[in-house]
Amino acid sequence: MSDPEIVSSHGEGLGHGWEEKGRANSTQIVTDEEDRNLTRGLAQRHIQLIAIAGAIGTGLFLGLGSSIATGGPLGSLLGYVFVGAIVCAIQFALGEVSAFFPVTGSFVRHAEILIDPAYGFAIGWNVVYGAFVSVPSEISAAVVLIQYWTDLNAAIWISILLVISAVVAFLFVRVYGEVEFALAILKILLVVGVILMGLVIDLGGVSGQPRLGFHYWKDPGPFVEYIATGSWGRFLGFWAVLTNAVYSFSGVESLAMAAAETQNPRYNIPKACKKVFIRITLFYLLAVLIVGMLVSSQDQRLNDESGTAAQSPFVIAASDAGIKAVPHIINAVVLSSAFSAGNQSILAGTRTLYGLAIKGHAPKIFLRTTSWGVPYMCVALQIAFSCLAYLTVSNTALTVFYWLLDLTAAGVLVSWGTIAFNHIRLLQAFKKQGISPTELPWHNWWTIYSSWAALVSCIILLLTGGFTVFTRGKWDPANFVASYLDIPLVILAYLGYKMIRRTKFVSLEEIPLRQGLEEARNDPHNCPPPSSKWSRLNILWG
Repeated sequence: MSDPEIVSSHGEGLGHGWEEKGRANSTQIVTDEEDRNLTRGLAQRHIQLIAIAGAIGTGLFLGLGSSIATGGPLGSLLGYVFVGAIVCAIQFALGEVSAFFPVTGSFVRHAEILIDPAYGFAIGWNVVYGAFVSVPSEISAAVVLIQYWTDLNAAIWISILLVISAVVAFLFVRVYGEVEFALAILKILLVVGVILMGLVIDLGGVSGQPRLGFHYWKDPGPFVEYIATGSWGRFLGFWAVLTNAVYSFSGVESLAMAAAETQNPRYNIPKACKKVFIRITLFYLLAVLIVGMLVSSQDQRLNDESGTAAQSPFVIAASDAGIKAVPHIINAVVLSSAFSAGNQSILAGTRTLYGLAIKGHAPKIFLRTTSWGVPYMCVALQIAFSCLAYLTVSNTALTVFYWLLDLTAAGVLVSWGTIAFNHIRLLQAFKKQGISPTELPWHNWWTIYSSWAALVSCIILLLTGGFTVFTRGKWDPANFVASYLDIPLVILAYLGYKMIRRTKFVSLEEIPLRQGLEEARNDPHNCPPPSSKWSRLNILWG
């Protein structure tokens, strides 16, 4: 980091316009800027557990109840299976492209190379905005969870959480990795624990409690009629579950955001993508199955919107079985989940903003990094933005804050669709240029089909995510905004940048495949880590 050749990247000469740096780096895929100024502090175990930590959170511990109430036990299970298949396709697509182009900003930078610089600009700022708003949202959620135990003023807890988040963000990226690693282990232990607890309760292992088996699948039944009646109502219940499932799985795409800060990225990112989806999907499917066996879809407690452990179906089941400690344990781990999600949003937001600055899509002041490789101006801006969490102290300001948050509710599907489209374009370019895709650092023959299926599914879910507002008596402006406003925002950003900069859609012949292959062959970081007996026995990240 002390090399005199790169002093300018730490702040000198950064005032000559946005586009100069973009032109300077246009001939490189993994730029000197990120290769020299960022530190490769994330090991394979970090990125695998970061993805698990991001996807296992309030959606699993608190959100499953609303899915059961909306779709029934079987409707919920099918919904999570469907979205789990999409997540599988997205993870494999992300792994193949990220192993070839291991750049900071992940799929945002991939979109610029493979689709259109204007599209990279639009998606990038959409991700940045979503990440920036998510941090105060997660801090606010954490405060609600803390207030499960205490009445102390919310502003005090907001200040404490902001300081801790800032410290983690400004320190070495490895510190962030270790924090997320520890939080992920905690969440995995809780998931395994509540699944085992659920099995014990269901099979009659608690004294004085009857064996439940699949009782609730028979009465009130495997499906719930939602909005309509009959088969159509049961289908709508299943379809409504898909939206909950999407946001439960959100976060798995973040594992490649810091590719330039990952050790052996061309080896470790594909391995993480392959294994993470299996573990997360397994956790979710087992959890959905167990919850559907423990709690009736007609239980009114599933509609609790307190935001604390009281609404968790696991807590409901434990309370019915007379197990009193579970609510406090789940509330504590969900609190850690909210903190973890905030940290992950900081990583995604700052690294995407840094990647935008590298390509000239953001002011070059955001290229400044510390001597230990942290883009400190990006972090400073995001921490300042996170002070929006103080809005939640006032009820009037809280309404405004939730409107800001609603603007990015569909961002997950936009990001997933972009990942699938990036992958499709990459494989089409290989075919067009007469190069075998087997030359990719990581490739699976069937992923072209799975990426098309995922892209179509994401578009359909994006367009139908707010279907309830179009049914009789269900119109709600806030839900409409949450479901659809992100779409025109991305389109306007894309068209506006395209008209101003007059960018062109990248043709398949222009995609720099041979340059990418050459960089991969000459990449000193492209080597598998040494194996050990422990890594072979390790089922979490080995």
